[in-house]
Order: sequence, then structure tokens, then C-alpha cells
Amino acid sequence: MIQELRWNPFLEEWVMVSSIREERPWRSGGCPFCEGAPEMGRGWRVRIVENKYPMLSPRAPEPERHWFYRRGRARGKCLVLVETPIHNIEDISDLSTNNIVEVIESVIGVMEDSMREGYRYVFWFRNKGEEIGVSQPHPHSQIYVMDFTPSLVRKEIESSRRYMNEASKCLGCEVLSAEKRDGYRIVYENESWTAFLPFYARWPFEVHIYPKRHVDLLTRLTRREVEGLATALKNVLCGLQRVLGRPMPYMLALHQAPLSGEPSYHLHLEIYGVYRRNGRLKYAAGMEMAGGNFTYDSSPESNASLLRDSVLRCLLGR
Repeated sequence: MIQELRWNPFLEEWVMVSSIREERPWRSGGCPFCEGAPEMGRGWRVRIVENKYPMLSPRAPEPERHWFYRRGRARGKCLVLVETPIHNIEDISDLSTNNIVEVIESVIGVMEDSMREGYRYVFWFRNKGEEIGVSQPHPHSQIYVMDFTPSLVRKEIESSRRYMNEASKCLGCEVLSAEKRDGYRIVYENESWTAFLPFYARWPFEVHIYPKRHVDLLTRLTRREVEGLATALKNVLCGLQRVLGRPMPYMLALHQAPLSGEPSYHLHLEIYGVYRRNGRLKYAAGMEMAGGNFTYDSSPESNASLLRDSVLRCLLGR
């Protein structure tokens, strides 16, 4: 059994290696996340359990030294956040706002525990749809507790630091200001959050959700801001599920600072809706995967218009 980190010296990022993942079942047998399942118990609304097939583990062994390559210990936690005991709902946008608040508060609880335990980063993400590779349809997301910052977030932090040093302004605040000034890529807004298809979107229906107040960590949100985020998630995801007349597969991820904080960084969520306007799946293939540069077959402005109308229908209950 292998469970370790391997350093890519060209991209300067960790690859998580875990042969345990080969044993992961694919939609076999009964649902392990339903109320009453062996590890779930009864009487809960939101439940966090350990992933049985983790990439990281607090008990990960110290890897052997390689004569050339760099290895690291895969210390951490891989947790499954089961968002509701209800099995047969299409998406968490079907849950109440209060239920989504409880989901967010569960992530905050993991962050607070991880700070005390000396971990560096907490990464919350959600995959939705068989097209994304979701092995269990019961509504759930995942939390990785790590000793390193994910490489994409690390690049954003580095850019934010440079911009702060050069312009004495927050790059995230400036992006939010530019999107609000243009206006036509915004798809939803409430008292404390703004959701938009960014000018530089890579996925067909890519939505970023930004707090209006500059804040770097989920733990630093006020109660009202947590409620506003839950409302934004509910309405944006509802719009995504209806925009093409069929459920939208997507990836959702929280981009925040390391647990120690980063004053220059602006917390936000990124959602990647992967269907094109014609209903076909957008693949990250040759240019994207091999070259590192995404292509966009429509325009963020036209897709934002479609999604904004879809979100409005959700708000009107249509």
C-alpha cells in the first residue's frame, strides 16, 4: 500500500498518491450515507464521516527517501460531509437555506479543529453528477485537511500578494469592482455576496461567488454573511440546474487563505458548470490539460445572461 506525496519539480506542486483509492466502490450495494447506515446512525441533519478510501491520513507513514525525487508524508484528513439524510434530491439547492447554513457551519467547525491540530489548509469541494465521477449519488461534499496549500489557490495567493505590493489594493476586491461596474456578467447578488461569470471564465457556466467585504477565511464571516452565502449558493445552484432544462454537473470549491491567514487574499467560491449551451459536456482535453490554457466556445457574457434569467425564475418560484 502506497500513501504519500510526490513533488513535481517542473510545476512545483504536490501529487497525492494513494493506492487505497483503487478499492473505492462505484455505486454498489446500499447507500452508505443514508440515515441508519452502519456508520451514519439516526437523528442527524448534517453528518461528517471519515472517507474510507482517503488520499491523506493522520496516520500516513513517513515515506522512504528517493535518490533524486522529493517525497512527502501524506498527513491530513479526508472527510465526507453528508449534507442531508434525504437521499433522492437532485441538488443541495433543493435544501432549505437553514440546512445549507448548517453545511457551511460544519466546514467552519472542521477548520477550527484543524487550526488546533496544527494543519495548514482546509479545502472544501463538491462534485455533482456522474459525468464528474461522483461514485455515490447521495448529496455530499468533501473536506481535505492538509499540510500544504492547493497549487491553484497558492498561485492566486501569490498574484494577490504581488498586486497588493504594487497597487496597495486587494486583487479580489478589484475584480469584484470591475464585475459590478460592467454588470452584465453578474447573475445574482444579495446584501453580502455577489455571484458572476468572470471575464476570464474557463468552464461554460463558471460562477464565482465573492463576499462584498474583504475577508480571507470562512471562520471570519459573520453569522449574517454565512446566511447570505447559503442564500447565494441555493439560488445560483438552482439556476444552474434549470438553465439548460436538465441537471447541470458541476464542481464547487472554496478558495480561501491558509489557516494562518493571508491579508492580501479574498475568499471566494468557484463553481464550474461543465455543460455547454448545446447540452454537451465540456472536456478539459488537449489544449487545456496538456497545454494549460483553456478555450471558451461561447462568451461569458451570453452565458451569464442565460444563467441570470434562470436564477431569476428560481427567485420567482417558476
